[in-house]
Amino acid sequence: MSEETTTVDTEELGEKIVRVLKTIYDPEIPVDVYELGLIYDVMVNEDNEVKILMTLTSPNCPVAESLPAEVEEKVKSLDLVNDAHVEITFDPPWTQELMSEEAKLELGFL
Repeated sequence: MSEETTTVDTEELGEKIVRVLKTIYDPEIPVDVYELGLIYDVMVNEDNEVKILMTLTSPNCPVAESLPAEVEEKVKSLDLVNDAHVEITFDPPWTQELMSEEAKLELGFL
């Protein structure tokens, strides 16, 4: 029985993390980092420590320092999260194909 409870809690926490990610916007593009496809993976361990694998629209992104820090801080601010760490990767490189349909529509790509 306790395994199911843990699964539900992790799923619920994952949904809360996604809701927080959807409040963080790339300053150059009026779409949140989640819909832009910048978030590659969100992992939560049994201690409710979160690791987020994300990318930036380009290696020379002007918010290369501040955007990952903002993601980390906002995720850490969730009550159930004990710690959060963001890892930046450029493999695979970000492309417009990674954007959600919603983001493409918002930016006039559809």
